[in-house]
Amino acid sequence: MSLACTLQGANRHEGGSCLAGKFGNSPPYTRGMMQSLWAPWRMAYIRGLESQAEAARAAPAGGSPNFLAEYWAHPERDREQHVVFRDDRGMILLNRYPYTNGHLLVALGEAQPTIDRYPPPQRAHFWLLMERAMDLCQRTFEPQGMNVGVNLGRAGGAGLPEHLHGHVVPRWAGDTNFMSVLGGVRMIPDSLERAYEAYRATAGRG
Repeated sequence: MSLACTLQGANRHEGGSCLAGKFGNSPPYTRGMMQSLWAPWRMAYIRGLESQAEAARAAPAGGSPNFLAEYWAHPERDREQHVVFRDDRGMILLNRYPYTNGHLLVALGEAQPTIDRYPPPQRAHFWLLMERAMDLCQRTFEPQGMNVGVNLGRAGGAGLPEHLHGHVVPRWAGDTNFMSVLGGVRMIPDSLERAYEAYRATAGRG
C-alpha cells in the first residue's frame, strides 16, 4: 500500500485498491478522531519569536541581533541560554533550533565573520572548542556519527553570518525519515532542558 493511499484512507467511503470496505487495513492513526502530538516545549520557541522580533526592531538599520554576543556577555544566564561550557575565549551551547537532539554550537566571544579574521591563537582555540564539543557529544549521546563544520556567509547557510560559529550534530541511522522528506518536519525526541542537563553532567565529569 502506498503512503498516499494510507494517508487518504480515512477520507474515502468506498472500497478500492487502497481500502477494503470503509476503513480496510488503514492504520489506527487514520481512523476516527484526529490524533494529537504533544510538544509543550515548543511554546518556548513560539514565545521566543516575539523576543527575536523585538530585538530585530531594536537593532541598528542594516544590522541583525547577535544572540551569540548577547550570550557571551551574560555568563550569569548560562543555564537559561543553554551554554554547556565556556572559558575565557569562547563557549559551547545548545542550538535552540536543532537539526537533531543534542545539536551543539561553538563560538568565540569575539564576533568575526570568518575564521581568517581571527589571529592564529584564536583560530587554534576555536578548533580546540570544536574538539571539546565533539567529545561532549560522543560521551553524552553516543551517536553513530556526527556532522561537524561551519557555514560561512548567508549564501553558505550561516544564520548569523557576522559571528562565526561551528556546528556539531549527532547522527543516527534512520534519523531522516518520511516526516522530514514529505512534511518538512523533523522530530526532536527530547527537550532542550534535558539535553542541557545531560551535557552538563558529562562536562562535570571532566
